[in-house]
Amino acid sequence: MKEMNKKMRGKLLPAGAAALAITLATFAIRTNAAETVAVSHLTTQTHIHGLAVDRQDPSRLLIATHHGLFRTGADGKAERISPVQDFMGFTPHPSDPNRLYASGHPAQGGNLGFVASDDRGRTWSQVSPGANGPVDFHQMTVSPADPQTIYGTHRGLQISRDAGKTWTIIGPGPEGLIDLAASAKSPDTLYAATQSGLLVSTDAGRSWQPLVQGGPVSLVEVTPEGTLYAFVLGRGLVRAGEPPVGLATISSGFGEGYLLHLAADPTNPQRVFAVTNGGKLLSSADQGRTWTALGQPHS
Repeated sequence: MKEMNKKMRGKLLPAGAAALAITLATFAIRTNAAETVAVSHLTTQTHIHGLAVDRQDPSRLLIATHHGLFRTGADGKAERISPVQDFMGFTPHPSDPNRLYASGHPAQGGNLGFVASDDRGRTWSQVSPGANGPVDFHQMTVSPADPQTIYGTHRGLQISRDAGKTWTIIGPGPEGLIDLAASAKSPDTLYAATQSGLLVSTDAGRSWQPLVQGGPVSLVEVTPEGTLYAFVLGRGLVRAGEPPVGLATISSGFGEGYLLHLAADPTNPQRVFAVTNGGKLLSSADQGRTWTALGQPHS
């Protein structure tokens, strides 16, 4: 899971399944990751921390990793387009195709603070150190309802109402937080994937109510048009429109595996991409019902 693989690296108990043990020690990272690498080999060289469809060229996928930002091509290769730095948090602007946001660590160590790119990920600059920063946001999300509103987690849940220039700590955030996603309907509505379930807040993260209980939720994502995705361990990938009255299970054939990150194509909501806990990149042409390894033809 995002927080399991980034910070906790601990153990969770999925509903009705054996304990999960995810440790950094079982994953070899090469500090000299290649500038261009086959997509299928990317996760043998680095961790993936986030995905986004390139709005300027939706045939390409942006992959934020422990060693920089990569972009896939039609040839099945992933080219690193950014400096070598650790993008622990990564999220695209919901409407500006050139602007991306991130946080994490520079190659020389320390924290990046809240950083942004206006050239689709090639160059980055710090927008703000964040509250009590420089921050290292492991979870970040931009509100599609109001892109001036951005949330991040570093020593508590933080919010910015001016596109990341200034930040305020709202509170501690939900216990066992794994992922965050801002609503497409209201800038004050926020979803949280946690070790104990899926939560929703309608007051900008000050209080939380359960949507799914009983086990870990490894990701939550909301598309700009208002489709909510979440992966519930022991159940599978679920989806609903906002507000989520009922979450329908749309795919469950992952065995004891699970999805870590998900990105939908804003130009074609049928196209969805994901990465598994085993490091496999997947694509779907039917909103997540069926999946193929990235770069392979759909069945």
